[in-house]
Amino acid sequence: MTTDVTRPRLHFTAQEGWINDPLGLTHHQGRYHLFFQFVPGQTQWGPDQRWGHATSDDLLHWTEGPVALEPGDGDGGIWSGSIAVPDSGPAALFYTSVDLEDFQVGRARLARPVDDTWDEWIKKDVVAELPPGIDVVAYRDPYVFHDGTAWLMLMGAGLADGTATALTYRSDDLETWTYAGLLASRHRSETEPLWLGAVWECPQVFRLAGRWVLTVSVWEPTVPYYEAYAIGDLVDGQFVAESWGRLSYGPSYYAGSAFADKAGGRGLIYWMRDVDDAAGSWASAHSLPHRLTLQGDRVVAAPPPEVALARTGPATTTRSGRVEVPWVVDLEWLLDTPGSGATLVITGVGGVEVQVEARDAEVTATVGEASWSMPLVDTALRLVIDGPVMEIFTLSGVMGFPIPSASDRRTVTVSGDAVLTSHAMA
Repeated sequence: MTTDVTRPRLHFTAQEGWINDPLGLTHHQGRYHLFFQFVPGQTQWGPDQRWGHATSDDLLHWTEGPVALEPGDGDGGIWSGSIAVPDSGPAALFYTSVDLEDFQVGRARLARPVDDTWDEWIKKDVVAELPPGIDVVAYRDPYVFHDGTAWLMLMGAGLADGTATALTYRSDDLETWTYAGLLASRHRSETEPLWLGAVWECPQVFRLAGRWVLTVSVWEPTVPYYEAYAIGDLVDGQFVAESWGRLSYGPSYYAGSAFADKAGGRGLIYWMRDVDDAAGSWASAHSLPHRLTLQGDRVVAAPPPEVALARTGPATTTRSGRVEVPWVVDLEWLLDTPGSGATLVITGVGGVEVQVEARDAEVTATVGEASWSMPLVDTALRLVIDGPVMEIFTLSGVMGFPIPSASDRRTVTVSGDAVLTSHAMA
């Protein structure tokens, strides 16, 4: 897999088949465990999902293992969810069980591991269903966390009247759950300060620098949009938002899944759409596991520290001209001033030019005929290129997208008022 220039090296892909949402990324027994929605034997989405499983020592290089959970035993499909690890006792895996005939409204079901390898799980009871009297167009994606008093479970949903929301349940033992109302909600007609769609998929709540953060994947039947977040407080089981922001841009990021690394640092990892095998063997990838920090009223994402540790050889720095970079490269792009204009043109990618331009408080990426933009409020950009995947990190947000990958070398032409430093990676 590491010598195939059409497949990323540091972004997880399945050996074959379709993947989408990353799930339950956890550091356990000295290794990272990553689960993911998976349909083997095809490269198109299908409702008969299962949970695949991979492991890593460094968050970057993954080894795919056996499927952890298969459909059957009352599950037409096994959809997104999360893993909770109590201070004592076994881990608890919560997943969305769906019927293939009506998969928009699921139910939360519990599974327990057979042993500490987490390779195999035993299905238990359904622990949460849609309460009577609530009319929804979607209901799924259990996310479980501890608020300091009890365990809380969130279920992403969209009410029939166009309100995006998350339902909450409470438990003292991870086994018995009681419905506790709506965590937060926003109607699709509200556009300020940010539009949040008609359904929240994959709602997640976690502590970051002493504050509570809510992240949601914005969805309108049947279109996924972007990752949004709120900073605020949990008050009597409800999330009171003080500010809202948008985290992801571009065509690929969706279904952000929260995790904590072995040092306790908080992060999100995404499904990356449209990063596909041209030969038709595998489809979709996962992003790098982004490290999150809180800076004022912004949630800021950066590559994990492991990326810098994976650099090899001396760095190459240029202000203008051309530089040859390898297939996997970490780029630091520093503008002279916030108002500087600068451009990177990347060639040697199968005849399609990739351009990244920073100008007028915006960064724009263009691949062939497609173009995407996001705000730019700072002077330091980080770009990671990994074969057919490119990710751009700024204080204002992150952008991810596929790029052509046909050789193990590329040429970057640098122009404008900025300095580019490139680091090869292994």
